[in-house]
Formats: sequence, structure tokens, C-alpha cells
Amino acid sequence: MKKNKKYITVGLLAGAANGLFGSGGGLFLVPLFIGWIGMKPRKAFATSVAVIFPLSAVSLIIYWLKGGMDLSLAWPYLIGGAAGGVLAGFLFKKLPVVWLRRGMGLLILYGGIRMLLT
Repeated sequence: MKKNKKYITVGLLAGAANGLFGSGGGLFLVPLFIGWIGMKPRKAFATSVAVIFPLSAVSLIIYWLKGGMDLSLAWPYLIGGAAGGVLAGFLFKKLPVVWLRRGMGLLILYGGIRMLLT
């Protein structure tokens, strides 16, 4: 039962972050999967992608129904995003975990600094 509470809490945080910040669930998921759930880092990165996809779909539907989404603005990014996702999928196994963690840390740091200063 204790594990289920952890899973639900992690999912709740990821869903709330995703809904509020747009796929920000990975900011919670990867560190919590590794530190709190005890998942291996590579599996945590991959699992966070699997969780974020349906969360993003739910958020998209809610935004669209509430009139907050214009799909015509998203199309140009989907092409590059899909290509980047395929490329990253092929590189994922080849990159050392330490570089994955550093890359994620730098992205979080960059995003945080930009949000604080703008």
C-alpha cells in the first residue's frame, strides 16, 4: 500500500506540473523515479517519456476544449519534435547515464534562470 501512495503522489505531481507548465512532469518524474521509487536512471528517463505522453494528451484535450489551444501554432514544432524524438531514441542507449543526468540538470537550470529573469 505504501508503494501505491508513492506512485499516486508522483503521478499527481507530474500531472499537475504537466497541466500547469506543459510537459513539466519530467522535472518531477525523473528525480522521483530515481530517488524515491528506486528506479535505475536509464529506465527512469525512458519511463518518464512514457508517462508524459498520455499526460500531455489529456492536457491538450482540456486546453482545446477550454479554447486555449491553437493547433495551427503547434504544427511546425511537431515536425522538429518528432525528428528530435527519433534521433534521441537512437542515441539514448549510447549516451552514458552521467551525460543524460548532466544534460537534464543543465536544461532545468537554464529554464529556471530564464523563468526567474523574464
